[in-house]
Amino acid sequence: MANTTSAKKATRKIARRTAVNKARRSRVRGFIRKVEEAIASGDVAVAREALKAAQPELHRAATKGVVHANTASRKISRLAQRVKALAV
Repeated sequence: MANTTSAKKATRKIARRTAVNKARRSRVRGFIRKVEEAIASGDVAVAREALKAAQPELHRAATKGVVHANTASRKISRLAQRVKALAV
């Protein structure tokens, strides 16, 4: 348990930050899920729109430090690849 005033404040800050990051991560997962569901259904137009919505969300999460920048880029790249394959 934290004893000093600064340590107590740090734990409060960490708790707030954790809640924000958890919400952001959950939001990103939701956007990714929508793209994957659209791909699974085989609807090209819906998949493209879902990907278009998911891209900025993933980049924002990377900017905020929720996910690593390379991870976000990799996920976007792989989803885009799957959407493109769907269109062929």
